[in-house]
Amino acid sequence: MSLKIGIVGLPNVGKSTLFNALTRSKSAQAANYPFCTIDPNVGIVEVPDERMEKLAKIVSPERIVPAVIEFVDIAGLVKGASEGEGLGNQFLSHIRECDAIAQVVRVFEDKDVIHVHGEIHPQKDREIIEAELILADMQTLDKRLKKAESEAKSGDKKKAAYADLLKRIETHLHQGELVINMVLSEEDKAQVSDLFFLTAKPLLYIANVHENEAGSADVKALKTKLNIPESATLIPISARVEEELGGFSDEEAKEYLDTLGMKETGLNQLIKASYSLLNLITYFTAGPKEVRAWTVHKGDTAPKAAGVIHTDFEKGFIRAEVIKWEDLVSCGGDVQVREKGLMRLEGKEYVVQDGDVMHFRFNN
Repeated sequence: MSLKIGIVGLPNVGKSTLFNALTRSKSAQAANYPFCTIDPNVGIVEVPDERMEKLAKIVSPERIVPAVIEFVDIAGLVKGASEGEGLGNQFLSHIRECDAIAQVVRVFEDKDVIHVHGEIHPQKDREIIEAELILADMQTLDKRLKKAESEAKSGDKKKAAYADLLKRIETHLHQGELVINMVLSEEDKAQVSDLFFLTAKPLLYIANVHENEAGSADVKALKTKLNIPESATLIPISARVEEELGGFSDEEAKEYLDTLGMKETGLNQLIKASYSLLNLITYFTAGPKEVRAWTVHKGDTAPKAAGVIHTDFEKGFIRAEVIKWEDLVSCGGDVQVREKGLMRLEGKEYVVQDGDVMHFRFNN
């Protein structure tokens, strides 16, 4: 399953520095002037999961294959981007290709780092980005709504209902609200899915804090500063600290994190939050060739999970052998698991649980 997170924000808020840290690379240019990123940088990042190492110790595989997320460093947006200002609509299209959005908001003060508007104002900065996304969606909606209203005049109930749905979305956008915050049925979402609304994408916030706050930032206070709901996902990260960590050995990084009072890097928190934001879970396959993490949506059934490996597995699905990863580790292997009766056979209706170790039986 290919997952793509777009990193957005105003110019010079730390997006490219964060991206370099994420990918442990210098591929994204990070400079102290607006629009130093023109073409989007793309990096594949492993999803940290300590369960894989524990499974590997039991089955001794030839290799370990973690789940991954693709991060895209998108050029800084400015006020008027939806009308072509700055680097304009080209970059809104890059966002459209992503599954979710991570908005970086600068919170740290530093006179040596230019702010595109001359002053640090996190709430205003957030609102500018979201306003541009809303304006872009309104442009997308405009043509479709005119057509729908015209077709609704025929008296067709379905066409009239579709036009009403678009009008509701238009009203919501005019109020400065994101589509994802609307109460829409699954049928409603399906009807407008081909419009690819930017503001319908899952969204999380990254507060780029000063390095002195890397391990002590108050998430609740930051949400207040950005004026976002308590339910919103916000990860406080010092992009500068994360970039420094990228040059350390594992032991050095651990010592540095300890001095900052951090249990794990901000990037690990971001990667896990991105995975969660998209309502995803992991199941594993474990054998002598490999221990591999597979990504599925919460609520997916066993045949769906099998289909992630190969479509033929889903089509010919018979049943799945399922073991809790903790049981496999604590028992010391699948033979012992079977002896203790902890391996289950599950059918087509089984809903996959996070951490399941699965083996599929299927017809060719």
